[in-house]
Parts: sequence; structure tokens; C-alpha cells
Amino acid sequence: MKFLIDFLPILLFFVAYKVAGIYVATGVAIAAALAQVAWAWHRHRHVETMLLVTLGLLVVFGGMTIALHDPIFVMWKPTLVNWLFAAAFLGSVWIGGKPLIERMMSHAIEVPAPIWSRLNWLWVLFFVFSGLANLYVVYVYSGFYQAQQALIAASGSAEVDLAKCVETFTGALLVQCQDAQVREETWVNFKLFGMMGLTILFVVAQGFYLARHIKDDDQAPETH
Repeated sequence: MKFLIDFLPILLFFVAYKVAGIYVATGVAIAAALAQVAWAWHRHRHVETMLLVTLGLLVVFGGMTIALHDPIFVMWKPTLVNWLFAAAFLGSVWIGGKPLIERMMSHAIEVPAPIWSRLNWLWVLFFVFSGLANLYVVYVYSGFYQAQQALIAASGSAEVDLAKCVETFTGALLVQCQDAQVREETWVNFKLFGMMGLTILFVVAQGFYLARHIKDDDQAPETH
């Protein structure tokens, strides 16, 4: 349930994008994240630090996307969030006495300390990889950034709404705008399906990994 709630702003962003484009979708995502934080406070009288950090980054970078009419800012947000998560998990190795993953899960499951340490490092690597994967899609796989810059240069306008290509351009510029919009949509699809898919696969793999070591722990303690 918590997993679905955490992904709610991303899901609403995706739906709003399909209906009205990236600027409306960004506003919807900000509103959803604010509602998410308000719900957490109402229910628990406590909001997780990383949830607040995620909201802050979304407000700043999403706000810049809306104010400057440039999607690249909100496209950087998933990378920064993932790298902040990586930094938090990495920092917990030296601060606080226990890896962050152990603090999060040790109340529900018991495995040897070396397993927690190893799993914490795997989460660090996962978050670093996810951040890099997002940038790869933005700049390489989709080619969005290059297409956006080419459209800006050709049209002479730095503020282009790709959801309104037909209303804004004709001829070659229309074709160029629609191409950029398709590339933007590639990133939006990755943001929902790609990032969620990577996370689900990693969590499932983590489950199998922990289950194997719980079984081993019942039989003989692991010391390495």
C-alpha cells in the first residue's frame, strides 16, 4: 500500500501529461506530493525526511519547469532524488551505528549484520544506477534534449509547449515540434514504467536475497 502511495504523484503526472502536456502534469505532481505529505502528517503526525526532500526538489525543479517553460528541470528531479537517497544510504554506513536499510527493516526481519551492510551497499548502487539511467534516457536514448534545443534554435523561441505543436507551428517546424514531443513522451513513459519496473525488480531480488539468508541463519550463522 505504501509503495502505491509513494508512486501516486508519478502516476498522476503520467495521466495529466497524456491529457494536457508536461506543464500541467508538473503542476499536478506538485499538488499530489503536497497532498501526500499532508496525508502523512494527518495520519502519523510525522513526515519522513526523504519525503520532504522529494517534495522540496519537486517544488523547486517543477516550479522552474513551469516558470521557465522548460521541461529539462523536472526531468532532472528523479536523478537528484535517487542520488540523494544514495547519499543517505551511503552516509548511514558511518553515521548512526547501523546501515539505513537495517534501521528500516530490522523490526520485521532478522539477518546477520554483514547481510544488512551488503544490502545497504546494493541500495546505494541501485540509486546511483537509477539516477544515471534517467539521464541516459533524457540525453541519449530519447534524444529529447538535442531535439528541444534544435527546435528552440529553429523557432527562435525558448518557451515552447510541445503539447501545442499543431496550434503553434506549421510546416517543417511542426514536424520538428512533434518529433521533440515524441521524444519527451519517451522520457515520461520511462519515468513511470521504467523507474517503477526497475524498483519492483530490485525489491523482488532483495526479497529472495533476504529469504535465502534467513534460511541460512536458521541453520547456521553467517559470518562473512
